[in-house]
Amino acid sequence: MSENEARTHAWHIEAREYRRQEQRRGRRFACNSLHPARTVLVVVDMVPFFVDANPYCRGIVPNIQSLADRLRAAGGTVAWVLPARTERTPAGDEFHGPQAAEMFRGSGGSGPLRTRLWHEFTVGTGDVLLEKSAPSAFFPGRCFLPELLRRRGIDTVLVTGTVTNVCCESSARDAFTLGYRVIMVADANAAGRDQEHNASLHTVYRSFGDVRTTAEALALIDAR
Repeated sequence: MSENEARTHAWHIEAREYRRQEQRRGRRFACNSLHPARTVLVVVDMVPFFVDANPYCRGIVPNIQSLADRLRAAGGTVAWVLPARTERTPAGDEFHGPQAAEMFRGSGGSGPLRTRLWHEFTVGTGDVLLEKSAPSAFFPGRCFLPELLRRRGIDTVLVTGTVTNVCCESSARDAFTLGYRVIMVADANAAGRDQEHNASLHTVYRSFGDVRTTAEALALIDAR
């Protein structure tokens, strides 16, 4: 397979984790239904900086678009969340190194938010585009998303985007902490390697939310 060819993760959750949840709560998934009007699809950091560099990111574009189209048509909310340009900090320079820290500060690009999103996406007229100034889209004070969702009566969050084990997992964790029902879409998130992707899915499924496929999430939307 060419390095430029879109890829999909060989995602996996061990059977023992499914058994653990089934024994604990009597079913494999916490969320066996959702109300589309109270559901948001959160698309994290799907900007050229990340998508150009990662074939797994390009591989999830069709699944994210399918989820966006279906949820939007069912009356749900689609939120495209992009990295904001943040202030430079001594801690950031120390951790990343000054050159890499500056690179990450500019990862979201510049200009209107719509033009900074990956070019293959179709954004609906009622969709929401926001910036976040932290890894998580739900970290208090770093993104307007939680306040917007509160106003709309949202209770269920579908997490998609990149990178699975950084900003997507951070968003799933914080969304759960804020009281949302969380569903991480396994084949609509992307990391650098299968190992990193699967470790994050394991953590989310074990402690913060469901892990479902795009097909399963679409079925939940259609079952309204």
